[in-house]
Order: sequence, then structure tokens, then C-alpha cells
Amino acid sequence: MEFGFSQEQQEVRELARKILSEQVSAASLAAYDEFRSPRFDTALWQQLLSAGLPAVALEQRYGGMGFGFMELALFIEEVGRSIAPLPAIAHCVAAMLPIQQFGSEAMKEAILPAAATGELLLTAALAEHLNDDPAEPHTLTASADGDGLVLSGSKTAVPFAAQAGRILLAARTADGVAVVLLDPAAAGVTLTPLQVTTFEPQCEVTLASVRVAAADIITGADGSRIMRWIAERSIAATCAHQLGAADCAMRMAASYTSERKQFEVPVATFQAVGHRMADCYIDVECLRLATYQAVSLLGSDVGATTEVQIAKIWAGDTGHRVSYATQHVHGGTGIDRDYPLWRYCLWLRHNEMTLGCSAAHVARLGRRLAAGEALFS
Repeated sequence: MEFGFSQEQQEVRELARKILSEQVSAASLAAYDEFRSPRFDTALWQQLLSAGLPAVALEQRYGGMGFGFMELALFIEEVGRSIAPLPAIAHCVAAMLPIQQFGSEAMKEAILPAAATGELLLTAALAEHLNDDPAEPHTLTASADGDGLVLSGSKTAVPFAAQAGRILLAARTADGVAVVLLDPAAAGVTLTPLQVTTFEPQCEVTLASVRVAAADIITGADGSRIMRWIAERSIAATCAHQLGAADCAMRMAASYTSERKQFEVPVATFQAVGHRMADCYIDVECLRLATYQAVSLLGSDVGATTEVQIAKIWAGDTGHRVSYATQHVHGGTGIDRDYPLWRYCLWLRHNEMTLGCSAAHVARLGRRLAAGEALFS
């Protein structure tokens, strides 16, 4: 049995790495620091779209490459390696994939080809205040209005909401949970810009009696199942992004300590430094294995709740430890804003906080194991 990546998967990763390494640099990223401009490189995004990478998991009839979730995760890993200013997870994973999986044929024909070419940017609203479960919305409600719905309430921390043409979101109904595509330009929608540590453009989305037509409703009641499907794949994609960022930060630190000399010898030869970098390597490789396992199962539509939880735990802990260790071995250079490491540390900690407390995830996994559930996802 072959456990390595196929030639096609390797080519996807190599193409993504080539474009991103050529187009993203510390100088280009500096243009977005401290909210100087929205952190979205539209020219780079269009170049990647022209290469077919954001639509790598989209069916060919909608303009995609026809590959799967693993290929998409490899692309997102490279986005993390470069910390490129792109809506890769929001557009490709949290919105485009569920539309392909659960949308009506009319919705797919209307949305997916435009999303594949860049004519339409998609995003998803998965977060609410004081609610970390996208499958059980509390702050957004929906009521029937003929064959459509009327939505009122709010979602927070919606990435690229101001740039998107459609926002996928869930709302509580009398019968369950509805999942819809919202036009952010619709009457009654208010977008309030938020400032986050990574400088990514995010908004609070407030809806005041906003009508959504039947054509934009993915489901009117069975939304919890769909939102869990989205959440697991979004978490796995965030783990892939974390893997790319952590791997790059580790290699940056290894290169620096090999060149930086103290007492006329490279500091990498000091035992304490060597141990710290070895620990980083172990963390990154464990995250790699956990992430690829979760992504592989999800790509095969196999239950992967346990594997996603494990990857989430490793992603949080790896981001925490690698950000500290790489800054430590760099000394003062690690926090110098003329040196690129600080941006990686911001993203590592941001992804850690986005995924949530690892201790809480370990406790949840333990309860599932004790109940005999986690052994079979």
C-alpha cells in the first residue's frame, strides 16, 4: 500500500509553493501591517485562481480541477507557510465546499463557476459571541416568509465579509437550523469592521429583518448536520495552515541559529538550543501526521471527529510552543519588526486561539473515550 502523496498531489503543492514563494515576501506583507490596507492581495489571489489552485477540490464541470480535500489542504498548508494575505480557508473550505456538497443544482451553477474564476468571493460566518459551536446558532434567528426566510441577529469575526459577494451562515428557526447564502449588500445588513492581531479583514455582521430568497437557502431545518460538516473541515484546514506556518518558523530559527555565532561558534551547537529546536521538530512532525490523518479521512467522507480533535489539540499546542521557542533562540531579533519571524508568531498564536483551549479539547476527547465513542470517530 502506498502511503506517500501521488504525483498530482505533489504537483499541486509544488505549484502553490512556487507561486507563493515568488510573490510573498516580508516587504509585501509589510504593506498590510497595522491595518495600513485590507490584508488581501487581490493580484496574488487572481494569479492563484488562474492556476486553478483555490478550486482544486471543485468538480471540473464547475471550473475546478476535480481533486479532493487532501489536495486543497496541501494548498492551504503552503498558504500558511507563506502567511499570504488570502481568503483561502474562508472561500475554499468554509463556503465553496459545502455549496458543492449540499447546494441545489441551480445554486451550484449560479455560484461555483463564478467562485472558481474569482468573479465572486465567498466567506462563511461561523462565530457568535459566547458560542463556540457553529452547528447551534444562538444570536441569529430566522422566521419563514413565504418561500424565503427573514433573518435577524448577528455573527462576529467574519473573515473578508466586506470583500465577499456571499456569506454562508446558519440561523436558528422554529424547526431547527437553516443554512443560507447572504448577500452582504442586502437591505438590513450592517458590516462593522473589526481589528484582529493578524490584520486580516474581519467584520461583525448584523442583520435587521433581512430577507433571504428561496434560491439562496441551502437548507431550512437540517442545518446542524451541515454546519458540523463545515466546522470539521474548517478546523482541519486551519490545522494545515498552522502546520505550514509552524514548519516555516522552525526552519527560519534553524537557519538563524546555524549562522548566528557566540563565542566564535554557531549557537545551534549549544546543547540547550539544539534541544529546543529538536522539540520544535517533533511538535511540527506530530502536527503533520495528525493533520494529514484527519484530512485524509475527511477527504474520503469517513467519520473523523476523533482525528479532527487530535489535530486541533496538536495545532494549538504546536503553535504555542513553536512561537515561544523560535523567538527564544532568536533572542531580540525574534521580536524585531524588521525581521519576518514576528508575523509567523502572530499567526501561530492567532490560530491557536481560533481553535480554542487545548486543555478543553483534551477533556472532551477524554469524555468521548470514556464513553467508548472516540475509538470509532
